[in-house]
Order: sequence, then structure tokens, then C-alpha cells
Amino acid sequence: MTDSIAGLPFWDVTFDAEGDPDTRTTDALLAETGNLTDLYVFTHGWNNERRTARRLYDAFFELLARQLAADPRGTAGFAGVYWPSQQWSDDPIPDFTAATAGGGGVAAFAPADRETFVADPALDDRTLADLLDTFPDAKAPLEQMAALLREEQPTQHTLDDFFAALKDFSAQAAAGEDDGEGASGRPRMLEDNANDVFGRYADALVDSGAQIPGGDGTAGIGDRLRRLRNGAKEALRGATYWEMKGRAGVVGRKGLGPLLGRLAAARPGLRIHLIGHSFGARLVSYALDGLPAGASPVKSVTLLQGAFSHFAFCRPLPFDAGRNGALATREQRVDGPLTVCFSSHDGAVGRFYPLASLAARDDIAGVRDLLYRWGGMGADGAQNADAVLDGIQPAGPGAVYRFAKNRILNVDCSEIVRNGGSPSGAHSDIVHPEVTWIVLAASRT
Repeated sequence: MTDSIAGLPFWDVTFDAEGDPDTRTTDALLAETGNLTDLYVFTHGWNNERRTARRLYDAFFELLARQLAADPRGTAGFAGVYWPSQQWSDDPIPDFTAATAGGGGVAAFAPADRETFVADPALDDRTLADLLDTFPDAKAPLEQMAALLREEQPTQHTLDDFFAALKDFSAQAAAGEDDGEGASGRPRMLEDNANDVFGRYADALVDSGAQIPGGDGTAGIGDRLRRLRNGAKEALRGATYWEMKGRAGVVGRKGLGPLLGRLAAARPGLRIHLIGHSFGARLVSYALDGLPAGASPVKSVTLLQGAFSHFAFCRPLPFDAGRNGALATREQRVDGPLTVCFSSHDGAVGRFYPLASLAARDDIAGVRDLLYRWGGMGADGAQNADAVLDGIQPAGPGAVYRFAKNRILNVDCSEIVRNGGSPSGAHSDIVHPEVTWIVLAASRT
């Protein structure tokens, strides 16, 4: 069952949407890791295309393997987690490639080479089919929204009907949850009116550098409605990602966490290091919640551009002293450091992620404050009062990070994680030796 990356053993580990494992893959991991001292486990984000996730694992682990070979300590192996997350067909698919020191990496190209992302309001047949397969209980509202988006000339009635269908979709999909920062498990954007929600998403598209044909809002009511229709499509995208975020938590708590417990029982002394990108960062964080009681086999956790609340680990929440984040104290289940890597160039987390949670009635201080209120890890790190902040450093033994047990370290990676086009920005620009060195250094703390 074992594969290899750069000469080191690699295992696939597969879970379904409820966190149930593919026993063929998990049994192989349990049976074949007896000679390892360290196992690095990576979880992808919103991407259910297995080949793309494997390209990420190949590229990232190839860099890490080189660094391990330069200073070998024990015997290391790799595992890649696969879980059913939904990618829309019009989302750019990252071409993950290993980077050399000081540049390159996924989505690394000069600004002049970036193609303008042209927003298309229609929901294409492939995306609709994927959504129907992922959310079979929400078939009727999905088909209704797809039909409304295809109308040649939207009206206010069209937008209102779409918003009603979006609410139905959220109720029928019913898999989402927040990270403790809100009082409800449904996207709070649905508490606002349709035009406010769609307008915020349309503004975010334009701010990201996307182009909305005939929808700049300057040519009259028809132009304004076309702009809002593009925002409506992005609101649906946000609602489906909300559900995927919830699924990541389920798979982590019910799937990966218990598996790590079984692995620790079968392989006492094995040091496990968790790495998660995007929603995968949420998945590995919730795996800490699913660990069995007792000494933790997890010796380090590294979260890369995490797409979940930057208040998830807070105790108490800074805006509500009576409540904690959903993962408060879970960093104490890591027998080593928990590191959060973030970038100000991450448009997916910094610009679009908060919009599903944002309701205009929350705060009269303005949208910027609301974006912080509902912000994500990947944009500015964990907002814990005792968290420490370091800047990213060149890969190599000279890099010094303030890792510590039971305390979160935020690493500002903006200097390196900076490449990528509209609308997601640098969200997937994570394959760099400076980043893999953080994983290696944390694992040896």
C-alpha cells in the first residue's frame, strides 16, 4: 500500500463526509509505519480533485524531504489525507510546483503575466452537477438558483427569489457550523437583505481585481442588477464553502482524531506532525478535539493559510467574555508547538471568507471592523492574547522561531506567500522552502 515521495514512504488516508475512514488506507498506515520515528500528515483544503491534492503533497513533501535529508534524525514518513471537499469548476486550479529558496512556488508568476479574472454569473453544468452530488438534499433550491443566474436580464424579483432559495439551500444542506465566535451554525449573511449581501460580494470581486462585464454600476439600474447577480453567485459559493468548512470539522473530530489515537496505540513513541492548508487547517485543528484522552502523540501542528475563525482558540472571546472559541485550550493537546502561518496577500481568507458570517446589524463601526470580527487565520493569524508573532525567515539552521508548548506562534509569511491572481490571491502559494522549514523546525522542537 505504501507509495513514496522523494525516497520517503507515503501513505494515502481517505475519509468520507461523515469522517468514516476508508479502512484499506487506514489499515495500511497502521500496519506499515512500525519503523518510523516521525510521521508528517498533510491535509488539503477545498479541493475534491484527488490528483490536485496529490500534486500539493508531492511538491510540499519533496521540499521537506530534502531538508530532512540534509540533517537526518530518525526515520520519517509522510501521509496525505483525502476528504470530500467541493471545488467549483471555475475556481483556478493551483499548479503546485516545488520552489527554490527565495522565490517560485505555486501560482508564482509576475504581476504582468496575470490574466484578469472575468466574472461569469452563470452556474455551469459541471458545477451544478457537482453541487447536486454533494448536497442531494438541497436539489430544489440549487436548481432554482442555477436557473435564476442564467436569466438574460436579472430583475429585483430575480434577486429576491435567489436569496430565498439561498436560505432554503442553507437550511437543507444543514452541515455548517462556526468556530464558537457566533451563536448560530448558519451563515449570518442570510440575516441581511439580498442586495446588501450580493453587493458586498460584488465589491469583494472587484476589489480582488476581477472584472464584472457590464456591471460596474454606472450605467443604470440594469447595470446595477447585473453586478448584484454576480454577487449572488459568489454568495452561493460562500454558502457552499461554509458547508465544506463544517465538514472539515466533522472529518477532523470524528475521523482523523480517532485514527491518530489508534496509531499512537499501535506505534508507541511515534511522533506525529500535523499540517493543514485552508479548510484542511480546520480539519487538523478539530482532530485535536477528537484525540482520545491521555498523552498526545501529536508533537507539532502547522496551519497554512487556515480558512477558519482567527478566534477559534481564544479563551475568552475578546468581544464576549462569557464564551470561548470552539477550540479553546485545544492547543494544549499538542505535545509541542502550534504554529499559524498567514499572509496579508490571501484574498480568499482575507476578503471573501468573512462575508458569509458578516451581518450589517452587528456593528455600526464599518465593514473593516466587521471583516476583523469574522476574520480567518490565514489573513492575520490566531488572535489569542498570549500568541507570539514572528516574521518568516530564510530556510536553514539560522532561522530562529519562538516555538513553545501550550502557546500559539503566528508567523507572518507575507514576504514569501504573496503570489496568485484574482480572486483568491496568494491563498495557495504555500510551496516554499521557507514554509517547509517552519514545519521541520517545529517538529524538532
